[in-house]
Amino acid sequence: MDITAKLAEELQIRKKQAEAAVKLIDEGNTIPFIARYRKEATGALNDEVLRSLAERLTYLRNLEEKKEQVLSSIEEQGKLTAELKTQILAAETMVVVDDLYRPYRPKRRTRAIIAREKGLQPLADLIWLQMSKTPLAAEAEKYIDPEKEVNTAEDAIAGAKDILAEQISDEAAYRIRIREMTVKEGKIVSSAKDKEAESVYEMYYEFEEGIAKLAGHRILALNRGENEKILTVKVQAPEDRILSYLERKVIKRDNPVTSGVLKEVIADSYSRLIAPAIEREIRSSLTERAEDGAIREFGKNLEQQHPPPLLHAAADRESGGAWMGSCVPYRVQACRGG
Repeated sequence: MDITAKLAEELQIRKKQAEAAVKLIDEGNTIPFIARYRKEATGALNDEVLRSLAERLTYLRNLEEKKEQVLSSIEEQGKLTAELKTQILAAETMVVVDDLYRPYRPKRRTRAIIAREKGLQPLADLIWLQMSKTPLAAEAEKYIDPEKEVNTAEDAIAGAKDILAEQISDEAAYRIRIREMTVKEGKIVSSAKDKEAESVYEMYYEFEEGIAKLAGHRILALNRGENEKILTVKVQAPEDRILSYLERKVIKRDNPVTSGVLKEVIADSYSRLIAPAIEREIRSSLTERAEDGAIREFGKNLEQQHPPPLLHAAADRESGGAWMGSCVPYRVQACRGG
């Protein structure tokens, strides 16, 4: 990724401006210093644009580093295909990279892993193909093995369903689409643990608002109320639409032997594996956005109330500090030799 080109595109500035700003930031200059004393180099980029650029610069560099780590890990496993590499390199967010890496990330011992250890992967594959005409219970009887704790056909089917639930959960395209649907159509809902209790959070005792519209100060207030154990806060997703989407993607044939089981698998995959993870991601993203906004607003207010010292020679760093011997007295409390 050409990071400076990406920054220029996102911030709607010239690439030369982005390059100059990145160079100055990498040299250790602060954003206020660049905004005030390096206007000629950056094309007069203001403080707000420079802060956004610095934040995105850090994010994009971390993103590229994350891609390298993921590609290396998958390659070491011998599972890196040309298509997967292209998808990872094209990813524009950490979340998408994580989604693509999920099937290859070392896992704790999940229910699906235990089911595979019991030899139930072939039964899961048979259900996934949706072509069997034999009743599923009859097929599952072939996998009964008391030594592996598969005592009944129902045990075998349950294990196969666990394998398929994880398989659906690990599909990056599904997670990306479900996350988009949840952010676009979902709501943040809060309720009081004790409706009779008096607190500063009473306006959130019965509250709901669209995720896409939720203001930063409300996000932070909801988090505080939750941390103080006054509020219960949840993400309310468009579950019916999500399940319908997954069924369209997963159920390819109208087969009475497998369709009902796959619907159960889809519901389990979403409620147990996908929804909790996406709720955590969305809540974390909302909090990060709200905190960043609060910090930027605080910084602006602080600078307006307490303008920095105005120094001669525009605080020329190349002077080796010699400029400190001469300063404008306005708002400068101490000068070398003064």
